[in-house]
Amino acid sequence: MNELYIGLISGTSVDGVDAALVRFGENTCEIPYAATTPYPNALRTRIDDLIRRGEATLSALGAVDVAIGRFFADCALGLIRSAGFTPTDIRAIGHHGQTVCHQPDGAEPFSMQIGDPNSIAAKTGITTVADFRRLDIAYGGQGAPLASGLHTWLFRRPDEVRVVLNLGGIANVTILDRTAPRGFDTGPANTLLDYWVRKCRGTPFDDNGAWASSGRVDAMLLERLQSEAFFGLEPPKSTGRELFNPLWLEARLREIDHSIVEVDVQATLVELTATTIAAALAAAAPQLDRLIVCGGGAHNRFLLSRIGRACGREPVTTEAYGISPDWVEAAAFAWLARARLSASPGNVPTVTGARRPAVLGGVYYGEEAETRP
Repeated sequence: MNELYIGLISGTSVDGVDAALVRFGENTCEIPYAATTPYPNALRTRIDDLIRRGEATLSALGAVDVAIGRFFADCALGLIRSAGFTPTDIRAIGHHGQTVCHQPDGAEPFSMQIGDPNSIAAKTGITTVADFRRLDIAYGGQGAPLASGLHTWLFRRPDEVRVVLNLGGIANVTILDRTAPRGFDTGPANTLLDYWVRKCRGTPFDDNGAWASSGRVDAMLLERLQSEAFFGLEPPKSTGRELFNPLWLEARLREIDHSIVEVDVQATLVELTATTIAAALAAAAPQLDRLIVCGGGAHNRFLLSRIGRACGREPVTTEAYGISPDWVEAAAFAWLARARLSASPGNVPTVTGARRPAVLGGVYYGEEAETRP
């Protein structure tokens, strides 16, 4: 039976909420409507302050948690109206929330996503599934990447070695071959590129990588950036803005003994993303047949060209497989909500490193839930 779900996510760039209306069939995924809604400036400032400081009063944390939840609810309702549906047409919302801290290693590992799901369920009347990462972490996993379940379901073919590369704020891969799926974060993608172009040119992103393509790679800076210990870690591994943030970049720029023009920094950041992805795949998928790209970085033609050159394989976007690269990650959380309601595991232990498969997410019932089949 075809069912409609909504997937909601805001990534590490904290630019807004991706909302996708997803229709699942037995082995199909269709996105009849989707939209990105930018955060209001005041709310984005509150989130950025929380992430940058790394600490907050309990009252501030609680308040922004509810504010984000209400905003996500508005995004879902706006999407439903624009698509010509009503809340009763939606089986459930898969709500990732906004990551404010991801620390899956250490004695007390955790990942924190905020955006109160109770507020979403109450405001929309739609059953909402949220808190997807922490059970995987409790079973010894990284809690990431979680889109690998959908990647496997949609893109795996027995006769090819395929890699699904997500170019969000952080780049991650899902490796699909005849063995169990594997995957991990490879390092920074849009998070540093967007930061640097905002700082230097006042634009939210480098359209098609045009600015970066006019610069030159600085070999010394690239070597310094590549020396980060994360790149040498064995999977499973995941990362985020806790490591790859403006302070990390600025510190490495200060370590270089010569001046670098701004555009060359951008070109070098593109090369960092491309070379770290290529190195990771050379080790994990040396017989790669097909490189399938999704995420916002799929629109950066210069970045894709550098990745293709570094990997020796021309990338194709998920558009070639019937799903826009912009909405794959939001669709993944709709898929995870569907898995939760059918009591099916949502994680891929060979990706996250968890000890066992787990049914992920907490369920928050909306007021209309009892009247639905």
